Amino acid sequence: MKIALALAFSLFCAVSNAQAQTQSPDPLQVRSWAAGCANCHGTNGRSEAGMAALAGVDKDVIVQKMQDYKTGRTPATIMHQLSKGYSDAQIVAIASYFAAQKK
Repeated sequence: MKIALALAFSLFCAVSNAQAQTQSPDPLQVRSWAAGCANCHGTNGRSEAGMAALAGVDKDVIVQKMQDYKTGRTPATIMHQLSKGYSDAQIVAIASYFAAQKK
């Protein structure tokens, strides 16, 4: 009986973990991740002159640029370090956030 309970609990945990990994991140969490970009890219991705704006940029473009920084394909002064701090799923979520912002 104890073994059956242990197996059932293990199965429940595995299913719960799989569901958590496939769910979209909390929008407030994504907004918090994106807020870290505001120092250079402006609030909600609307930057001042001289810095790349992120608001309204296609999600796939942002993802590709972040991956290029993360892998070192594109040299940078700081973005190559910052991009390594995010998982691929976080990068997609952040890119989606900025793509949805008005320019």
